[in-house]
Amino acid sequence: MSALLVPSPQAAQVLEQMNEASLRGEAFFFALDFELREALFELRPLEQREPRYFFSLPGYSTASPAVGRRPRLDLVPTVEPLERYRERFDRVHRGLMHGDSFLVNLALRTPVELEATLKEVYVTSRADYRLLVPGRFVSFSPECFVRLEGERLSTHPMKGTIDARLPDAAERLRSDYKESCEHHTIVDLMRNDLSRVAERVRVERFKYLTELMTSRGPLLQMSSEVVGHIDRSALRLGDLLLELLPAGSISGAPKGATLELIRSAEVVPRGFYTGVWGYFDGERLDTAVLIRYLEYEAETGRYYYRSGGGITINSEAEDEWRECLQKIYIPQ
Repeated sequence: MSALLVPSPQAAQVLEQMNEASLRGEAFFFALDFELREALFELRPLEQREPRYFFSLPGYSTASPAVGRRPRLDLVPTVEPLERYRERFDRVHRGLMHGDSFLVNLALRTPVELEATLKEVYVTSRADYRLLVPGRFVSFSPECFVRLEGERLSTHPMKGTIDARLPDAAERLRSDYKESCEHHTIVDLMRNDLSRVAERVRVERFKYLTELMTSRGPLLQMSSEVVGHIDRSALRLGDLLLELLPAGSISGAPKGATLELIRSAEVVPRGFYTGVWGYFDGERLDTAVLIRYLEYEAETGRYYYRSGGGITINSEAEDEWRECLQKIYIPQ
């Protein structure tokens, strides 16, 4: 087996720290950026009185940062013109037409106005997976990447979004041709990815829906669950995750050529946006995809929101642009 991404020396060091800690059965927190240029690591984070990184996921949470108020979380985006988005969309679509890829996740970085700090957003927002790196970014993600419980390794690709207030929203989402194409592609990709590290891989749940409450109203999102089994006798979680990165739901298929299309279209590196983070308690691993992502740029004093969507040969630029804007929200 060979990993698709080559880690930087700093990211490689963190991956090896993850290997060593998992072999010892020692708890740790980690985060890996999309390009594997930068990584974060903390041993026994729940024991820290003043943690460097704050996180919350099902069953576990660090101490919460102190804030003096509960602010309004209204985001006001500075919307990128459709024509600028269309230039990047067209570049990706040409690659799809040439057969370089079947599905490409194309992302936007949108300036937003916000009367709150990253700490205040973290404390006030609601999500299954929340992560705050003070002074840099906060993520309030609904998407699990992989979860390891005993020998059972599962992944939960999320693809497909609709306004839950629309008539027959659930049926419209499940039957939408373009959304179904995306979802089938990603489920197949993740099934293949899991087969690199696990045995007896299968789809256990297909196209199940969850509702998310946002500052702009409720959304329905479509997910599936793919499951396999691994040998834990020499558990090296850094090596295991490296084989699965980047996450298929926020890159595309096939991954190699798709990553080249993403680089050419987006130009600016994603950094931690669409990377992964997680917590290992010594036995159980739970990880999330870094989406629903708000970052602070210290040089300009500006906030930026990262969002994206899957592009297929059947996609229309304006529809995809609007989907990116629909995803600019803070869950409450």
